[in-house]
Amino acid sequence: MRAEIFNFKGWIGETDTAKVKALMERMLSASGFTVLDKVEHVFEPNGFTAVWILAESHLAVHSFPEENKTYIEISSCSRTKNEAFVNLIDKLVIKAGPEI
Repeated sequence: MRAEIFNFKGWIGETDTAKVKALMERMLSASGFTVLDKVEHVFEPNGFTAVWILAESHLAVHSFPEENKTYIEISSCSRTKNEAFVNLIDKLVIKAGPEI
């Protein structure tokens, strides 16, 4: 196996904790990722951070309800799975790229 990591980072315009977590779970599954574990923290009065540990690397999500957006960052050693995830999330992205 060649050591390669494929990344995506971007913002989506959804901040509801339950909706974002469910959306990420569906997209990870549909992309073929293997979820090993998940850690999350809900902030008071609002906002959350969650990290999915994947067999292929990780997904991190950080919501900013005061700005109506959530930051998504996925790293994967599988180009195919990473591209599948990006294709699914692409229509929800409000800003993406290395400059964010």
